[in-house]
Amino acid sequence: MPVRVMQSFRAPRATTNPYITMLDHALAASDEVEHLRFDWVQALRGDYDAFHWHWPEGKLHGSSWWKTAGKVALTTALWLRLRASRRIAVVRTVHNVELPDDGRMRRWLLARIYRDADLLIALNSETELDERPSALIPHGHYRSWYAEQPRAPRVPGRVGAFGGVRRYKNVGVLVDAYAAAASREPGLSLEIGGRPSTPQLARALEERVAELDGVDLRLEFLEDGELVRLATQAELIVLAYRFMHNSGSVLAALSLDRPVLVPRNDVNEALAREVGDAWVRMYDDELTGEALLDALEVARTIPERARPDLARRDWERTATDHAAAYRRAIAARRSRS
Repeated sequence: MPVRVMQSFRAPRATTNPYITMLDHALAASDEVEHLRFDWVQALRGDYDAFHWHWPEGKLHGSSWWKTAGKVALTTALWLRLRASRRIAVVRTVHNVELPDDGRMRRWLLARIYRDADLLIALNSETELDERPSALIPHGHYRSWYAEQPRAPRVPGRVGAFGGVRRYKNVGVLVDAYAAAASREPGLSLEIGGRPSTPQLARALEERVAELDGVDLRLEFLEDGELVRLATQAELIVLAYRFMHNSGSVLAALSLDRPVLVPRNDVNEALAREVGDAWVRMYDDELTGEALLDALEVARTIPERARPDLARRDWERTATDHAAAYRRAIAARRSRS
């Protein structure tokens, strides 16, 4: 008999995080789960076996102060309902390692939502969890997501970067490393695509590349077709983040059969062991032109039609693993009751 599980997300839209959209599709196709998308009335009054939180901070903000206050009140009521229930299990996927800096009241509520989960789901083996029940369910790949998009011919010497442009993503450092690499190897080019978080960041980046040859900035949200074109034209995708834990951009690049250059940490070292170290190159400390050229040299050794091994990240397997996690959480809640 399938378990009846409500997710914290509604029906996906075109701008929804692809992870959520693909999880939604995978759970809807599963015979082991009766998949319920979020609805306030059903969440607060309906009958279901488990509730699954993703980014609960998204429930705490509205377009005005009074809508925000209403959402905080509703989310508090939902937390109290789940906390008091003897039979509804609570599952939380740990997408981020820290709570957002979101004001005292909201952080207080987020901390209690996290604390009261019966089972935690980690997306990688390096996420630190406490002693309560947990499950490791790797972030699924994006191969099916991008399957209908045409690939572009690879451009020799092209380096790419995509995703929202944020300060912690160190795009300026990537530009400096590219400048150093291009001074040693003429013919390199760089394309950066993504919407900046602030106009100031956009202007600073435009000023930084003004005197450089071969740089193309696309400072806007990339539709899927543009993202696929950018990624598949590149010989190498570079993500020069200061901090990286669960990166959808890394998996998007690998799903499009493009190697990545990323900061060295335990998460990325584990990913390199999983898919092959030619596909995941790492640099120490800050990205340099030398590290960029070294990664390009390795990328050029990968055969044209080779693909990284993403078998552990199949979405049918992801749905099966989620169903098993839900059953464990339900058993844990009801045994305590």
